[in-house]
Formats: sequence, C-alpha cells, structure tokens
Amino acid sequence: MKIGFVGLGNMGAPMAVNLAAAGHDVVGFDVAAPMPAGVEPAESATQAATGADIVVTMLPDGDILRSVSGEILPKMKKGAIHLDCSTVDVESARAVASQAEAAGVRPLDAPVSGGVGGAEAGTLTFMVGGKDDAFSDAKPLFDIMGQKAVHCGPSGNGQAAKLCNNMILGATMIATCEAFALADRLGLDRKSMFDVVSTSSGYSWTMNAYCPAPGVGPVSPADNDYKPGFAAELMLKDLRLAQKAARSVDSPTPMGRKARDLYAQFVEAENGRGKDFSAMLPRFEKRGRW
Repeated sequence: MKIGFVGLGNMGAPMAVNLAAAGHDVVGFDVAAPMPAGVEPAESATQAATGADIVVTMLPDGDILRSVSGEILPKMKKGAIHLDCSTVDVESARAVASQAEAAGVRPLDAPVSGGVGGAEAGTLTFMVGGKDDAFSDAKPLFDIMGQKAVHCGPSGNGQAAKLCNNMILGATMIATCEAFALADRLGLDRKSMFDVVSTSSGYSWTMNAYCPAPGVGPVSPADNDYKPGFAAELMLKDLRLAQKAARSVDSPTPMGRKARDLYAQFVEAENGRGKDFSAMLPRFEKRGRW
C-alpha cells in the first residue's frame, strides 16, 4: 500500500518505521520531529496524503486533528482510508469522520494502548471505530503495528473505548500506589505485598504488569527512575477527555473525576510532568494523610 503518515513523534515514528519495514511505501510529515529511517519525507501533510491508499494520523489533540483533517481530506482519493490513531475527544473524532465521509474518504478512529514500547515492538492494541469494510481493509496494517485490533462499532467508539479504559487505568494506578505507601507504613514488605495482591482479589494490570514499586514484579518504569513509558501528563490529558465525555452524556464518574484532580495536582503543582504516571507512588510516600 501507499501510506501517508502525519505525526511522527514518539508514537508515530516507530509505527511508521514498522509499516515501512513490512514493505509498504510510507510518506511522512511532521512539523518538528525528524524523519525516521525508511520513511520518505513530504513537504506538507497534504503532500503526504495525496494519492495514498491509507493516511495515518497521530496528533496531539482534537483541535490539531480537525485542522490537519481539513487540509488532507480534500486531497485524498475517493475510497481511501483516514486512519486516525490519535487520542482525542469523542466529539472531534465524530466530526472528522463526518468530514471524511462527505469527502468520499472512509474514516476510522483507532487510538492505541501500549505506549512507546508497544509502538516500537509492534504490539499495540487498537480500539477502532468506523465501518466494517474500512476496518477489514485496514486490518493488515493493524497486524503490522500491533498485536490486537478490536472493532468497537461506529465512528467515535474507538475513542470512547480508549477513554473508558484509561479512566480505569488512572484510578487503578492511584489505588495501587496508595496501597504500597500504606503497606510501607504498616511495616509490610513490598515483595510480600506484591506476592499476595498479584495472586488474589487485588490483581490488576497496574500491579501485575506495571508495578509502581521498583524491584518488585516485572521490569517497569519504576525500575528506571520513573522515566515515562506513559507520561503522567498524558494520563492527565486522557482523564480530562474522559470527564469531558462524561459531562456530555450526564454520566456520574466520581472516581474518574478524583483521579483527574490528583493527576492535575501531580503534574501541574508537584513536578510530575515528564515522569511516568506510576510515579504517584513516591508522591504518596512523601505525604501525610491530609
């Protein structure tokens, strides 16, 4: 396939590299990031999109997605697929999908889970919204860039799945960090804590696969001075998007709201920016109850 790729940052670059390594003709554009090996540079987003069978976008937020889509959709050939892998608000995803359909382009919103490591290894999970035929035609690319792609329904549902997933993730990570900090003060060894919780009813991904305590469980960012696999500011972005979505449908999310507030305090007032979202553990270690 001829693939246009717009947005070659920490996530987009390795995804594009994997597509090129699999033999696809990848033409890329980014306003600032360097061009990765194997990707042909374009001078603009529209040049990357012109004549492509599929255009992949990986962009920071809904406003930028709307702006870039407004540029590229009129230049894309009829029947091509716009595969947006950004994490944005559901409203923006659905608005861009409507624009794509009006232009004769088939939209898919396909945010990812798995972080930079998953992008590099080609083990991402894609949560996909859009029509069956577009999902089927894009499936070979999902198989290259990831290990799983779940078709979640019509346009916007991929973003809905991502936001619900990461609301659970954020709240669960906070609870996991709180529990380790409490265990410390109660005199419970962290390895004993892990051995009990990871095999009992407290089991969770944040405990078993991404443990926030260094030296316990599988290797995680905690073992690398909390350098981000998934940055705290990105978790804050997703939790804010989840709250925006909840407000739009009048859905009660008290735990999600509290997780957002705690990550906002951590990122914006406690030097959490640039650290992994699991760095909540050293935050709780240093604080009293109130």
